[in-house]
Amino acid sequence: MRLTDEQATFARHVREYCAREFGTVAQRDALTDGGKEIDSREVLERMGEMGWLGVSIPEEYGGSGSGMVEECIFLEETSRGLAPIHGYSASLTAGASYLRWGTEDQKREVLGKICRGRLVAIALSEPGSGSDLASARCPARRDGDTYVIDGHKTWITNAHTADDILVLVRTDASGVKYEGLTLLHVPADTPGIEVRPIQTMGAHIVNDVFFDDVRVPAENVVGEEGRAWAQLSRGLAVERLIIAAMGLGVAERAFHDTLAYVTEREQFGQAIGRFQAIKHRIADIATEIACCRALVYDIADQLDAGDEDHLARKASMAKLKCTSVAKEAALEGMQMMGGYGYTREYGMEGVARYALGPPIYGGTNEIQREIIGKSYGL
Repeated sequence: MRLTDEQATFARHVREYCAREFGTVAQRDALTDGGKEIDSREVLERMGEMGWLGVSIPEEYGGSGSGMVEECIFLEETSRGLAPIHGYSASLTAGASYLRWGTEDQKREVLGKICRGRLVAIALSEPGSGSDLASARCPARRDGDTYVIDGHKTWITNAHTADDILVLVRTDASGVKYEGLTLLHVPADTPGIEVRPIQTMGAHIVNDVFFDDVRVPAENVVGEEGRAWAQLSRGLAVERLIIAAMGLGVAERAFHDTLAYVTEREQFGQAIGRFQAIKHRIADIATEIACCRALVYDIADQLDAGDEDHLARKASMAKLKCTSVAKEAALEGMQMMGGYGYTREYGMEGVARYALGPPIYGGTNEIQREIIGKSYGL
């Protein structure tokens, strides 16, 4: 699809802002404790003040009232610009469930926070339940007008910096595994919650979250008790589009940094980009990125038009394609940049680390292939 003049202007403003504020490793380090954190509260709040967060959230809940096209533009450009706001995407995923299924009070509270730059975590995975999400077992029992949660969630993005956590719990274990699951809104400062960081190859992003006799009001159910699986089905598809748009941005960053390097770096009397081995790799990545862009914005445009047919299939295609291309572009960039690709100064090693996670989280790309295949009756 072709962006309108207004959308193109928005994209340009976000890109220029990111280049000015986060364009160097030193600038990003200053905002993220030397790269130890993935988010900057300062940057999130500043973007919230500018009205850039929650562009797809209705105005009555604090957003801009635009659509998924504008949201994808923002996610693409901030990912391309390596803006330290990684937790926003997870918040946006959680926000989609509140927007579609939450009460008016929940929407005003949680969506308003997201638009102001506060973070909301979504706790789905468990030690024994990742790809097979419907097998989640974290129990929540009803006790009068409260639910009591006792259990363990893992790989929870930004639980250590979130104001609230949307938790998938099992409120009924008597039926089939797709039944009896419920979403609960849990303030992160509720007594009995313990967050422990999971050490990974990059910054602090994911956590184990333990619930010990955590009590929340029964009114904190998001949607209907026991109906979380059906509720999540659409929400997870939106999450995959969000991840796809971010993957597109990361792929573009890797490509343009690599292109700049191979254009300037000379060996054997000419720029290395003029050698066929390099030139053809650049051509292949550029073509893949063009395909990703067409796929992401086609899906976003259809969503904004109210066409949700085959949404799960298309969103899985976009997540699969864009995250795979981002990983390929970053690793190829490191290879074409030689030893400089491994240095922090040139930044490609950071882009590569950023690109390695998305093919795994949000549903592994192997699971995306399963979803796509099943959608064709296989």
